[in-house]
Amino acid sequence: MARKLFGTDGIRGRANQWPITPDLAMKVAMAVGLSFRKGNHRHRVVIGKDTRLSGYMIETAMVAGFTAVGVDVFMTGPIPTPGVAMLTRSLRCDFGVMISASHNPFFDNGIKIFGPDGYKLSDEIEAEIEGLVAQDLGDRLAASADLGRAKRVDGVQDRYIEFAKRTLPRNLSLAGLRVVVDCGNGAAYRVAPDALWELGAEVVKIGVEPDGRNINDGCGSTAPGLLQKKVHEVRADIGIALDGDADRVIIVDEKGKIVDGDQLMAVVAESFAEDGRLSRPGVVATVMSNLGLERHLAGLGLDLVRTQVGDRYVVEGMRAGGYNVGGEQSGHIVLSDYATTGDGLVAALQILSVLQRRGQPVSEICHRFEPVPQVLKNVRFKGGRPLENAEVQAAIRGGEEKLSGNGRLVIRPSGTEPVIRVMGEADDADLLGSVVDDIVAALGRAAA
Repeated sequence: MARKLFGTDGIRGRANQWPITPDLAMKVAMAVGLSFRKGNHRHRVVIGKDTRLSGYMIETAMVAGFTAVGVDVFMTGPIPTPGVAMLTRSLRCDFGVMISASHNPFFDNGIKIFGPDGYKLSDEIEAEIEGLVAQDLGDRLAASADLGRAKRVDGVQDRYIEFAKRTLPRNLSLAGLRVVVDCGNGAAYRVAPDALWELGAEVVKIGVEPDGRNINDGCGSTAPGLLQKKVHEVRADIGIALDGDADRVIIVDEKGKIVDGDQLMAVVAESFAEDGRLSRPGVVATVMSNLGLERHLAGLGLDLVRTQVGDRYVVEGMRAGGYNVGGEQSGHIVLSDYATTGDGLVAALQILSVLQRRGQPVSEICHRFEPVPQVLKNVRFKGGRPLENAEVQAAIRGGEEKLSGNGRLVIRPSGTEPVIRVMGEADDADLLGSVVDDIVAALGRAAA
């Protein structure tokens, strides 16, 4: 069955418009509760959220849906997505829910679901849930005496801070490091600065005053300009930018230069390899990761296994192949020794650990390879299938012929917003720009 609700990272859309409406959120909660209701024990779900205004609406609707089918609900308030994955396991819940649209603006929101093992759901389970949402579930509601209970749980943010700190060696201190952390006015606005301070760092924090509307607004991992300015202003050793739900991270070095997820994966993979901690000699990343990363890893005797875009597919590839390091260029770094999903804070701590042990500046540690010139452009569309347009197909074929043997193209619809992403990379930057521009122009005409 073709999925209509779920994209590459749960259900996402504009708040108070389909599919992010309270009535659908309640129906999704009922469907999820019924899908995971097995056995006679009291079933439990933990619900976390980021700082969006619409989070209250979606949370309340989902609580109604879960309790209606007899599921008890633990509400955490704002907490990073990896915190929900961790709590799903540690609180012995049957599943977990994160209400967030990650790096999107405040007017979007989303629903991410985790199974009892803390992993995001498979396509098959998501299809099963969609099937239930399409049904009338009135005759499957819990009896009056079996309704679920809901309560807010305290101290979960502190539990997540301790979890993140424990990913570092016990005797490692961040003393002597001046760290700027930009929490994007999102879910990590308290936990990230507190964790860094407790580990001994001098912390300068920005993006920690959420008001429901300023999440990812000119700050965080998708807008690191503010962080670059602050790193320069306070002469920091490193800048750390998280996105709205803190499952991705971007680093800024002491010179103000941005370090993306590809470079971070290279740093972690090298560090793990030196310590004998790589479970397999390689890294799992998506088709969007730079060709330079692939060449660099090959020079170290490590493979780069590519998956389709989405950290859930990276995790699936890691589990299938037995790898313990993976991620995305966008900053989703997955370290399966510690977490079941991308964790921006934990990834940043691993970089800080390398920084302290080597005693070198970030600009040296985090520049592991020279990226191959890469261009990414988005073409927004309102409907239809512009990728199937004959002119677009011809432009893609022509581009592939021009780049044959010297580069590659990745053209795909986004799984989280109505845009088609056109990514190309090649050693010849001028040729690459011409190829991408031709495809974007054709898509623009087809989408008009």
